[in-house]
Amino acid sequence: MISVIIPVYNEERNIAPLFERLSPILRSVEKVERGYEVIFIDDGSRDGTAQEIEKLRKKDRNVGLLSFKRNYGKSAAMQAGFDEARGETLITMDGDLQDIPEEIPKFLAALKDKDADMVVGWRYYREDKATKRLASRIFNSLSGFITGLRIHDANCGFKALRKEVAKNLEVYGEMHRYLPALAYIKGYKVSEIKIRH
Repeated sequence: MISVIIPVYNEERNIAPLFERLSPILRSVEKVERGYEVIFIDDGSRDGTAQEIEKLRKKDRNVGLLSFKRNYGKSAAMQAGFDEARGETLITMDGDLQDIPEEIPKFLAALKDKDADMVVGWRYYREDKATKRLASRIFNSLSGFITGLRIHDANCGFKALRKEVAKNLEVYGEMHRYLPALAYIKGYKVSEIKIRH
């Protein structure tokens, strides 16, 4: 089973378009795997994000919602998703449409083909401001130097990992940024694939 974990904060307008693209991908994967679930974690949104997810839940029994009373941050949302997930394979992605659902089969294939425990997306043609791309390069260089894990885009939110990895990670504060390094330090095999952004 595949669990897709999507932390969201004030993404009311993006929920329906994201799921419209995500759903057919997961249904096609379901023919190969043993089903799927999509877990949205509403991190204290102040708009109609939760209501939009509730609409999806009424249409699709595979959709789940965890709601925080206030904004606790992405790490807390990720940890809640990890704790709730029933799948053996977890996909993490952002809810703001910067992650392209059509890339999910590539992640699943990479887990198997590369015999990896975690596969991190590398936003090869990144659609961010130059200052953000520069900060990301510095972060990735420092992270690689300190941990020994050499990947291009450690802070990319689009990842695939085995449930065992998620069970052995504690995510709090800003630790969501360091998931690949934490997994690598614990002895898991971390790989990367080029993705569209």
